[in-house]
This record gives sequence, structure tokens and C-alpha cells, in this order.
Amino acid sequence: MKRTFDQFDQIAKRCRAVFEAKLKDYGTSWRILRPSSLTDQLFIKARRIRSIEEKGVQLVADGIEGEFAGLFNYGIIALIQLGLADDAPLELPQAQALDLYDRQVALTRDLLGQKNHDYGEAWRDMRVSSMTDLILAKIYRIKQIEDNQGKTEISEGADANYRDIINYAAFSLIKIMETAKNESQS
Repeated sequence: MKRTFDQFDQIAKRCRAVFEAKLKDYGTSWRILRPSSLTDQLFIKARRIRSIEEKGVQLVADGIEGEFAGLFNYGIIALIQLGLADDAPLELPQAQALDLYDRQVALTRDLLGQKNHDYGEAWRDMRVSSMTDLILAKIYRIKQIEDNQGKTEISEGADANYRDIINYAAFSLIKIMETAKNESQS
């Protein structure tokens, strides 16, 4: 499991660097987004990944690695938004935004460890395309939860689904990274 944590940390570090750079460029402009808008942003990214997987070709230069990183970061942003009070300011200081980001990554990493323990790293034997489908299923679940004003009868809430999306995005990036490494060694 140490290998998985090390790989997750490497992915999280790369995603954080993108988040921090965009934070410098745009501030916390994402704070204006309602939860449903964040869910739709996740949907757009996941649908693009699936479209590229199915067609086997892409016309826009940005690859699926960037889209999985976007899923990671938008998932973290959604968790931050869920945790902030309704009257929180739109513009957060950079240090506070990064602290909130780091806290959500740490909580998500903890969940990864718990699930990885119980499932025995089953994700390592999965296809990236299956993880894409699971991400889309989680997004549809979040949409339904949002349509139900956040109420669920028996299921986990939106936050648990966001964490699963983040972890599946990280797993996908790890698998893509491992495949590229293996191909370069061949």
C-alpha cells in the first residue's frame, strides 16, 4: 500500500501545482460556482474522456491526463465549497485556499487507504475505461442527490461521491503513468 500512497502523493502534488498556478491567475473565481455547476464541470470532463476512449482519437490537443487532473481538482473544489459557510467570501486568501485544498486531499487520501485495504487494491486490475464509467456513475449519483436537495434515504452523500471521483481520477493517472513508463522501457 505504500506504493499506492507514494503514487497518490505524486499525483496530488502535480494537481496541487496546477491548482496553485490557476489560483495565482484567477484567484478563487471558482467560488461563484454553485454545487450543480461544479458537478456539470466534472460531467463535461468525464464525458470528454469517455468520448476520446470510445473514438480512439482526439481533435483538441489537451489529453485525457489533463482531464483526469481536472476531475481531481474540481472534485477537491467541490468538497471545499461544500465545507464553506453560505456567507463565506467569494475571494479567499491564497494561503487559506491552499490550506483548504490540502485538508481535502488529506481526507480523500485517508479514504483511499481505508477502501484500498478492504478492496485489496482491486483498481490495479481495472481498466482506465471502467474507472471513467464509474466516475460518470458517481456524477449521475451526485446530480440525483442535488435534485433531491441533498437528501438520501440510505446512500452516501455528495461528498463521498466526490471523494470517490477524486480517487478514481488519481488511480487512472497512476495507471496511465505506469503504462507510459512500461512503454518507454520496452
